[in-house]
Amino acid sequence: MTRESKEKKIRLAFLCTGFFSIFIMTLIVIFLFVEGAPIFKEVSAKEFIFGQYWYPTYDPADFGIFPLIMGSVFVTVFSACLSIPLGLMTAIYIAEVAPDKISEIVKPVIELLASIPSVVIGFFGMVLVAPFLQRVFDVASGLNVFNASLMLAFMSVPTICSISEDSIRSVPGSLREASLGLGATHLETILRVVIPSSLSGISTAVILGMSRAMGETMVVLMVAGGAAIVPESLFDPVRPMPASIAAEMGEAAVGSNHYHSLFAIGFVLFIFTFLFNIFAGWISNRFKQRETGF
Repeated sequence: MTRESKEKKIRLAFLCTGFFSIFIMTLIVIFLFVEGAPIFKEVSAKEFIFGQYWYPTYDPADFGIFPLIMGSVFVTVFSACLSIPLGLMTAIYIAEVAPDKISEIVKPVIELLASIPSVVIGFFGMVLVAPFLQRVFDVASGLNVFNASLMLAFMSVPTICSISEDSIRSVPGSLREASLGLGATHLETILRVVIPSSLSGISTAVILGMSRAMGETMVVLMVAGGAAIVPESLFDPVRPMPASIAAEMGEAAVGSNHYHSLFAIGFVLFIFTFLFNIFAGWISNRFKQRETGF
C-alpha cells in the first residue's frame, strides 16, 4: 500500500467520523423538536418563552419558562464573572511567573479538580457553602444564585486555566525576547505581547468552560434553590432550565403536556448553547485573524 493511499484512507476515516458526529447531533435535535413541538398546540411560543409562571401540574397549567431562562442566565453570567478572571490569572501565573518546580505541582492539581464529579461539588455547596452563606449574609436560604455561581465557577476554572495555559506557552519565545529587548517590563510583555498573541486559545478555553457551566445539571439542581422565579438579587433561589428537566422528567407522564414542555425546554436550552457557541466561535476567529494578520 502506497503512502498516498494510506493518507486517503485516513482522510476518509476522519471524514466519516465527522459526518457521523453531525448525524448523531442532527438526530438529537430532531428528537427534541418532535417531542417538544406538541406543547405549542396548548400554548403559543411567545407565551411559552416569555410567560412568568411555571406550574405544569396545576389545573389549569402554566407553561411559562421565562423564570427558568433567567435562572440559567444569572448563574451562567455570574459564574463567568468569577471563573474567567480566576482561570486566566492562574494560567498566566503558571505559564509566565511561577518557577518550574511550582508550576509542575500547581498545574496537575488544577487539572485534577476537573475530574471531581459534579455531584460531589453540589454536595459540597449544599452542606458547607450554603450554611456559610446563610450565616454570613443573613439570608433566608444559602441555596441561591450566588452559591450556584460559585460552584459552577469552581467547575469551570480548571478547563479555562488548563487550555489558556497551554495557549500562553505556545507563544514563541522570540516575541517575549523582542519585547524585553525593546525595554518593556515583564508585566508589559505579558499584557501587550503574550496575551494578545494567545487570545484565540484563551477564547476557546472560555467557550468550553462556559458551555459546561451553561449545561450543568446536578450542581444547579442541588444548590440553586429550585424556585421558578425571576431573581432580583444574587441571594434569591432560582431554577435553571437543566435543573427543571432533571427534577421533573421522572414525574411527567409520557405524552402529557408536562412531558412535551420539558422536551421543549431542552430544545430552547440547545438553541441558547448553539447561539453562544456560534458567537464565541466568531470572536475566537476574529482573534485568530488578528494574530495571523489575515
